[in-house]
Amino acid sequence: MDEKGIRGALTRYRVMAWIVGILLVVLVLIGLPLKYGPWNDGRVVTWTGIPHGWLYMILLITAFDLGRRVKWPIWRLLVIAAAGTVPFLSFVAERYAHKDVVTRLANGSLPVHRQTEAVSGPEEQPES
Repeated sequence: MDEKGIRGALTRYRVMAWIVGILLVVLVLIGLPLKYGPWNDGRVVTWTGIPHGWLYMILLITAFDLGRRVKWPIWRLLVIAAAGTVPFLSFVAERYAHKDVVTRLANGSLPVHRQTEAVSGPEEQPES
């Protein structure tokens, strides 16, 4: 794996964790009280619940991609999957995942191949 690919996977996972987390917090703290409270208004649940469900699937894909690249154990992926279903927990899981990956990249415990650009001369043109 290359370091650039790992960092890209980490960024994708972090963005999805924040989006899914924010939608879930809005759904639980605003949408559900509006729907089941005296207002009986389910619009916020519809506007946040459906996108949260679809984006949660993308979160799972990005978490799996990152976990595959950094060789996480299956239990860590299961914790991340569960974190997307509990309000505020996706933020905690994202923070721990970010810290783990950055630390492992810094101390060299991930098997990464740093790509270096080779300096080359003019390319040879075939004679016609």
